[in-house]
Amino acid sequence: MVSNTKEQALEAAIEQALTGTTTEAYKAAGEVRETPAEALVASQGFKLGLPSDFNAQYALDEKFFWHFLKQTQQDELTKLQKHNPGDWQRKILERYDRLVKKHGILSLLKKGLPVDDAHLHLMYPAPLASSSDKVKQNFAANLFSCTRQVRYSSANPLQEIDLVLFINGIPLVTMELKNAWTGQTARFHGQKQYREDRDTSQPLLNFGRCLVHLAVDTDEVYMTTRLAGSATFFLPFNKGDHHGKGNPPNPHGHKTAYLWKEVFTKESLANIIQHFVRLDGSSKDPLSKRTLFFPRYHQLDVVRKLIDHASQQGVGHTYLIQHSAGSGKSNSITWAAYQLIEAYPANETVAGGKGRDQPLFDSVIVVTDRRLLDKQLRDNIKDFSEVKNILAPAFKSADLKQALQQGKKIIITTIQKFPFIVEGIDDLSDKRFAVIIDEAHSSQSGTAHDNMNRVMGQDVAEDDQDRILQAMKSRKMRGNASYLAFTATPKNTTLEKFGVKQVDGSFRPFHLYSMKQAIEEGFILDVLANYTTYKSYYEIEKSIADNPLFDTSKAQKKLRAYVERSQQTINTKAEIMLEHFITQVVNTKKLKGKAKGMVVTQNIETAIRYYQAINRLLEAQGYPFKALVAFSGAKEVDGIEYTEAGINGFTEADTKDKFDTDEYRLLVVANKYLTGFDQPKLCAMYVDKKLASVLCVQTLSRLNRSAPKLGKKTEDLFILDFFNSVDEVKAAFDPFYTATSLSEATDINVLHELKDVLDDVGVYEWYEVEDFVTRYFNNEDAQSLSPIIDVAAARFDHELELEEDDKADFKIKAKQFVKIYGQMASIMPYEIIAWEKLFWFLKFLIPKLKLADPDQDAIDELLESVDLSSYGLQRDKLNHSVSLDQTESELEPQNPNPRGVHGGDKQHDPLDEIIQTFNERWFQGWSATPEEQRIKFINIAESIKQHPDFEEKYEKNPDPHNRELAFEKILKEVMLRRRKDELELYKLFAGDTAFKAAWMQSMQHMTSARI
Repeated sequence: MVSNTKEQALEAAIEQALTGTTTEAYKAAGEVRETPAEALVASQGFKLGLPSDFNAQYALDEKFFWHFLKQTQQDELTKLQKHNPGDWQRKILERYDRLVKKHGILSLLKKGLPVDDAHLHLMYPAPLASSSDKVKQNFAANLFSCTRQVRYSSANPLQEIDLVLFINGIPLVTMELKNAWTGQTARFHGQKQYREDRDTSQPLLNFGRCLVHLAVDTDEVYMTTRLAGSATFFLPFNKGDHHGKGNPPNPHGHKTAYLWKEVFTKESLANIIQHFVRLDGSSKDPLSKRTLFFPRYHQLDVVRKLIDHASQQGVGHTYLIQHSAGSGKSNSITWAAYQLIEAYPANETVAGGKGRDQPLFDSVIVVTDRRLLDKQLRDNIKDFSEVKNILAPAFKSADLKQALQQGKKIIITTIQKFPFIVEGIDDLSDKRFAVIIDEAHSSQSGTAHDNMNRVMGQDVAEDDQDRILQAMKSRKMRGNASYLAFTATPKNTTLEKFGVKQVDGSFRPFHLYSMKQAIEEGFILDVLANYTTYKSYYEIEKSIADNPLFDTSKAQKKLRAYVERSQQTINTKAEIMLEHFITQVVNTKKLKGKAKGMVVTQNIETAIRYYQAINRLLEAQGYPFKALVAFSGAKEVDGIEYTEAGINGFTEADTKDKFDTDEYRLLVVANKYLTGFDQPKLCAMYVDKKLASVLCVQTLSRLNRSAPKLGKKTEDLFILDFFNSVDEVKAAFDPFYTATSLSEATDINVLHELKDVLDDVGVYEWYEVEDFVTRYFNNEDAQSLSPIIDVAAARFDHELELEEDDKADFKIKAKQFVKIYGQMASIMPYEIIAWEKLFWFLKFLIPKLKLADPDQDAIDELLESVDLSSYGLQRDKLNHSVSLDQTESELEPQNPNPRGVHGGDKQHDPLDEIIQTFNERWFQGWSATPEEQRIKFINIAESIKQHPDFEEKYEKNPDPHNRELAFEKILKEVMLRRRKDELELYKLFAGDTAFKAAWMQSMQHMTSARI
């Protein structure tokens, strides 16, 4: 006999873990017709159900349904029996069926089943630490059961669901099981079976009749709450492996054993029903229009770990939850907030505890700028809590006190008001708080950044993480609050404040769901898969004979601004952007003709100029869609004051919704909508702004939202970057990412050679081969085989750090060995035991060996330039796939040395050197500025110096403001006098505010002895 590695073995393994026995054991004992004795409860306390007890019409295990009601609520049943002696059971079943079709099973499990003058509890909730003995006894009376091969269909009585879990006879979970060793996977075959071979018109598979449907194999789990034929959408329910998809090897069994050993315990399932699964929408809405949310594994895991840590360790801790975009942070925060209200200390000595019968926290404060999260919290509290009005807003410390006095348990505030709330927490030292900070989706308004716009748009404004840390730093934390920070992109300071300190002094997140895992699992798309950069090139020649010293960094910025802000430059870039958007996005009908693009600019002025340039081009070419602009406040450009509402023709609050319509396809932004803007139709981004670190990741991630209904794929995404290099973007993202046929008679000696090559790679150790074969032929449980194979597969995947070519070579040779030995074993004149053992080992290992598709780097260096004398563009990287580092990243701590405006030695270079450095970086391969232009620059600078007011009102003027006004007046007079000689230059000076500002700065440089 050999090990059973088929699908049936996986069914039996799950059944054994839950009930302590198997259907096969009962069949062997001859007890086929009856449900096993109720007293026989083993392992995780589930009872073993029989398919014959299942009523397909009502989707109930009637045996356990009636048994539970009779054992726990006979008094209520007696009321019904009294009035309906002949058909009381039918009355209950019909009432149950009618309500479950209307409200779904979740509502009935929580609220019970009212029938005439009786009220039946369909499950008893799990007890809290403060619950009475009666509550604990009631929970123990629940009957959890597990039934294999459930014949669910009245229309087709032979169709079976592999496994169904019940509570008190009511179905909670259906499962289709597959086994990778037989060539069947949950990812493909399990999902396909649900989509194509299961009749969703049957009650068991109706929406809302079960909590979740799972496709399961030994390696992976996938889930859905709504079966809709070919349109069924499955989500992974996996732990993740090496920060990516899948599950890690399990030394004690199958990789997916966590499902039945952790998730399917009685306490866990009750907790999921009570505190996690939620039905969106109103009870007035038809059930089919609502959405049922079942937690993904990392959401379940992070909330449970937070609650457990708080219960064990008490108040006064900080937690950093690094969850990528696409992780479902809104749901995670909602679940955490509600469950923290009901967190109780595990013992009397827990810090901040007021006794085991008192909740650990008086209130949970949620700091967020997401309006949707506010609504979601309110809606969910209605579902989860018997007391509805426990949520309130707070924008100052007085509000916090008032909310507490009114018994509010969840208090919502914003990032901007957070400092006042910290002050309130400090003052209310007798109260205990849990503060959940949602910083990653906070700046749609952009107002916090408006006053930070600089000439170059390169100065990074203080962001939300900085504001939160500043608020916390300004107050001494007294230990009456725990802080939970949710972010996809923690800075080094955030890690240090909220992270978990390791033995070596480093800090790590309390919980991680990586960008790599989110991309691999398909929750977000890889925004760097199709990335093109343009380099701008400049030639700015010095205009004075001598070389005054310049502050290098400032000079470089101003030299760049001189060119970047001119309307000519913006027109050039706008043409390139629009040409791409029309030909590659609009004309190709990406996202079923609904794809949109975003233009990211340096500041408000350039946003307005881009909007104007794009609109002119759209009107000139007669395209049937429009562009929108987004910025905060008012801005004067070329003497005209602009606002977002004034340009767009509707209020700022409507911009997001208007952009979602087909009328608008492009959105031009300045420090707005760069974070927290979820628009799945976005697939193209045009960047003309310095993006670094966290802002880079957050901005480019606007494209990563998946849109299955529109068929959005990674290859639909495109980024055209005029400002940043591929290496700079990679550096920003890295910290957050991780057969042969036989043509002639075979020389069987090739098996010696193949075995030697395979042995040398180190994917397996020989003792593992021996161990596997021994267990296999001793008919051991398949769960004892999984760890041996998974360890070898893990070496192949990452531990040996094999190149993709080496992986492919190993797999090909392994397949060749299995094929040749399989063909030759029966006709070989002699027997080599080692070959036989390796054959069986490789046969099970090969299906687990995964090969990645080789990267397709289409790097094209096409020169594309526009002769503007002082400006040109060259495509630097075309459709370049930016490969992120798979290893874990470490951020360096903050510079411990004091810094400030005057701190440190500035680097000063002569003007020649600055210009040379600038030209080397931005203007490679272009000729110098014409000599005649150089002479004009020098002549104008000299005219300014000769002006009668220059020395008195400018050079010797101590007042910076008056000094600036004097220079502007002098320059105007000089330019006016020279307008006939320099008509083109004068038109630019008089008509382009940005050019005038840059020209004035350049002239100030040229006329000053030093800066």
